[in-house]
Amino acid sequence: MVRFAHIADVHLGGWKQQPMQDLNFKSFQMAVQKCIEQRVEFVLIVGDLFDSAYPPIEVLKDTFAEFRKLKQAKIPCFIVAGSHDYSVSGKTFLDVLEKAGFCTNVHNTEEVSENDETILLKPVIYNGVALYGYPGKKSGLEIPELRKVKLNESPGMFKIFMLHTTIDKAKGTLPIDALETTNIAEADYYALGHLHIDFRHGKFVYPGPIFPNNFQELEDLRFGRFYIIDTDSGQPFERIELKIKEIEKAEFELTNGLTATNQIISSLEKRDLKDKIILLRLRGELRQGKHSDINYSKIEEFVKEKGAYFILKNTHNLKLKQEEVEIEIKEEVNIEEETIKVYSEENPSDFNKIIPTLINSLSIEKQEGETTENFNVRLLEDVRRVLGF
Repeated sequence: MVRFAHIADVHLGGWKQQPMQDLNFKSFQMAVQKCIEQRVEFVLIVGDLFDSAYPPIEVLKDTFAEFRKLKQAKIPCFIVAGSHDYSVSGKTFLDVLEKAGFCTNVHNTEEVSENDETILLKPVIYNGVALYGYPGKKSGLEIPELRKVKLNESPGMFKIFMLHTTIDKAKGTLPIDALETTNIAEADYYALGHLHIDFRHGKFVYPGPIFPNNFQELEDLRFGRFYIIDTDSGQPFERIELKIKEIEKAEFELTNGLTATNQIISSLEKRDLKDKIILLRLRGELRQGKHSDINYSKIEEFVKEKGAYFILKNTHNLKLKQEEVEIEIKEEVNIEEETIKVYSEENPSDFNKIIPTLINSLSIEKQEGETTENFNVRLLEDVRRVLGF
């Protein structure tokens, strides 16, 4: 009856490293080409096309070129905003794509009576298919609203509900709010986005991201994917895998920072690294040396000489052995102040005067909607101010 592509969580412009950002775009480019080759009737993009509501101009130019290919192939595209490309003002660059005629935003609400809290969604109709959609919002704020959603009637049509949110059947052990599948308006297919997982539960489908969005996702997923749905087929769910580069995992348990560089290089020397993404994960407790003794530049240069595409490192679980410091705390209510006082008495220095202010600066929190890059800049500026740099 209907054959369409279900894409979600593209996150164009999301990677900070340009080589990885290039791969993210190439993966999206490959998805568009697959949709054209497979001659799908239409494409759904269920949120987070961009990594932010206001992507860089270069990202926009490249994205527009891909949407132009779909338009030239006469394949319509239907979208909803995700938690990353949604803005409180309601204005995003998805609107620009729509005004250019490249896609249609299916989020369309209908007025109800003043005393009725129901949110009634109107469909976008295309060739006997009724498409409904609701955008994802920051911090899962769309979930309480989705519990009030009802779909306007569309008799005899195949109903698709596009949702960028978390459903209870897919959240696993995550300590977050989730929309109950029993509390979602009835549809024939639920096109989901937001959770970067390849998941199906009956008519509820998360296709996973077009390209892994971070180090952990590269480890777990290795490559991006999306689904082509054919309701006339005996097997309606076809997963399309977007294999761009091979992943080479390199995990090391370290105890000595002084010998770690040679240990890592010696192991990598025996591997075929050509054109691969190297995921360097370091763990353990350094009993000798420190983090700065590991020469990452030398390791990076080595893997490049071996023909690797790019190397990413994760040192979250690499700890430095801490010497035990015995401090008698007299006032348990003010442990932080008491610790600073005792330390300052035992280690007199002018630096001690700014410790409380420095701790306050390092305790600032990331604001709602603030990018990681802007937060880091704000944090560093505050620390420099305290240190007088």
